[in-house]
Amino acid sequence: MKIGLFFGSFNPIHVGHLIIANYMANHTDLDKVWLVVSPHNPLKKAGDLINTYDRLEMAKLATETAANIEVSDIELKLPRPSYTIDTLTHLHEKFPAHKFVLIMGADNLNSLQKWKNYEILLRDYQIYVYPRPGFADTVFSTHSSVTITQTPLMEISSTFIRKAVSQKKNIQYFLPDAVLEFIESKNLYR
Repeated sequence: MKIGLFFGSFNPIHVGHLIIANYMANHTDLDKVWLVVSPHNPLKKAGDLINTYDRLEMAKLATETAANIEVSDIELKLPRPSYTIDTLTHLHEKFPAHKFVLIMGADNLNSLQKWKNYEILLRDYQIYVYPRPGFADTVFSTHSSVTITQTPLMEISSTFIRKAVSQKKNIQYFLPDAVLEFIESKNLYR
C-alpha cells in the first residue's frame, strides 16, 4: 500500500488541511493519506501550540467520515524532538509492506536543507508537494524524488483561525463543525 504522510501540528486542523489531504488521497496514486500529528516541529517555536491530545482529537473529529484519510499518533510515541527521518525509520520497521511518501507544502520544500538527514529523505522517498502562497520553485523542485502537484492553492492557515478565535470572530466553514464545537467546548485559543 502506498501511504502519503502529511505531517503537521494541526493547531487546529482546518478545511485547507482537509482539501490537501483529500486531493492527495484521491487525485494522485496514493492509496491513503495519514495525517501525522506532530508534538512540536523542531524548526518552529512552540508559541501558542495547544495540548497535543486536543490537536489529535480535533484531527480525528475532522476525518471521522473520510474513507481514505486517517490520523496517526505515531510521533506521540517516539522520542522528542520528532524528526521526519526518525519517524519514517520507525514506520518502515512497523509496516515493512507499505511504501511511504512525504506530503509537504512548497514552503517546507524551500527549507528542506534544514531538516535532519534531508539528503536521505531525497534519496529514499518520494515527496509530493502542494503549492503555498508566496513560494515558487526551489532548488529541489526539479529533483527526481519531488512531484509538484496541482493541489488547489490554500491561503487559509491555522494562525488565521487562532487569531480569529481569540478575537471572537465567526470561523464557521473554515473548519469542520465537529472541530469548531470542540474548540468552543474547551474554550481553546481564547
